[in-house]
Amino acid sequence: MMQKRSGSGRILFVAFATVLIAVGFTLSAHAADQKPIKIGIVSFLSGPPAGPFGVPARNGAEILAEALNEGGKVPGYGTKGLGGAPIEVVYIDEAGGTTKQVTEYRNLVQRQDVDLVIGYISSGDTLAIAPVAEGLKKLTVFFDSGTPRIFEDASYKYVFRTGSHSTMDSVGAALYVTEMKPNIKKYAGINQNYAWGQDSWSDFEAAMKILAPKAKAVTSQMTKLMSGQFGAEISVLLSSGAEVIHSSFWGGDTESFVLQAAPRGLFKKSTVVLTCGEHIMYRLGNQIPDGTVLGGKGTVGIFAPNTELNRWFQKAYTARYDVPPTYPSYRMVQAVLGVKAAYEKAMAANKGMTPTQDQVIASFEHLSFDTPSGIVEMGLGKGHQAVTGISYGTTKVVKGKLTITNIKTYPKEKVNPPEGVLSKDWIESGFKRTK
Repeated sequence: MMQKRSGSGRILFVAFATVLIAVGFTLSAHAADQKPIKIGIVSFLSGPPAGPFGVPARNGAEILAEALNEGGKVPGYGTKGLGGAPIEVVYIDEAGGTTKQVTEYRNLVQRQDVDLVIGYISSGDTLAIAPVAEGLKKLTVFFDSGTPRIFEDASYKYVFRTGSHSTMDSVGAALYVTEMKPNIKKYAGINQNYAWGQDSWSDFEAAMKILAPKAKAVTSQMTKLMSGQFGAEISVLLSSGAEVIHSSFWGGDTESFVLQAAPRGLFKKSTVVLTCGEHIMYRLGNQIPDGTVLGGKGTVGIFAPNTELNRWFQKAYTARYDVPPTYPSYRMVQAVLGVKAAYEKAMAANKGMTPTQDQVIASFEHLSFDTPSGIVEMGLGKGHQAVTGISYGTTKVVKGKLTITNIKTYPKEKVNPPEGVLSKDWIESGFKRTK
């Protein structure tokens, strides 16, 4: 039989309930009054890289930040903003070269007082920014870039990259073309003459020496970044006899190369592999010749998994911008969701209190998190460099519309070196997973 509460018991019960209600109101008020987290987003907003690359990346950040701030929109990420704190975005144009970008970065940190920076497409810019970020002790997340030198040549506390580096692209491309042409005898390359293009070609050639040891690299054309004119290089490639041509061109250079080389018959004479080509597929459409091999630096866009998160992103992006998202958008979204996952993991470990930058960094290291591209694992660079799988496919125009056929996906273990092993050494070892 239940006993009646004494007067003092009722007083204690009411007092305890009052405290709980007060605590609840305090937490609600704390969540509502949290200071916005200010993020500097850097992407090409002008110049040749902007249309096919920089603006889609910026659009990905915009649509995701808005959805996260509204809350309950992004599958798997129900909390508003970052742990309840709204996201405030400052957009910066990456155009102008490394000196300008270092100045812009310092302004973001020292004058605009951002909490973190997400950005950078150019490998040259990331190589310049990384030591500056470390010196200023500001959390900085590279959403793109490709050179493996960032974490293979140095070690950083404050710098992360949430997309795989160029070794994945080059090894995946070599696997794809040697499966397509097992008896290949000659191949060639046309790449931009800076860190990204040099590293991409070096890794592709090294992988081909392992996978097709009897094949020969007949020419490697290195072009000025965003030159947009490739007449002389196309002539060399046409006369080279190469069965496969590798190119890591991105942005306006990719479009210019296709539009200049296709009418001259290069795509009929050779199988052209555009490791970053996915980002121009909706802009050029059926102007991309049949038989072109396209990649997108991961499992993105048409190659992305059929998950609730990807379906949401595809639908939301297409409704807003009237075109499906391509890999620059996916790579940007990976970075923002990586930051959100790390921030909220740190917040949970801090008993719901706002985490410090050091706590967010500790949570970011070796983190695995879900994205529209699938699971991203921070598996290299002491937990600062992401690894993912990659897909390639071959173009075919059907009823006037560009489609992708013969899609092959390579898991992350097959296209990325193991932790602690340089990409070059891993490839030359025959892709061994152990030392």
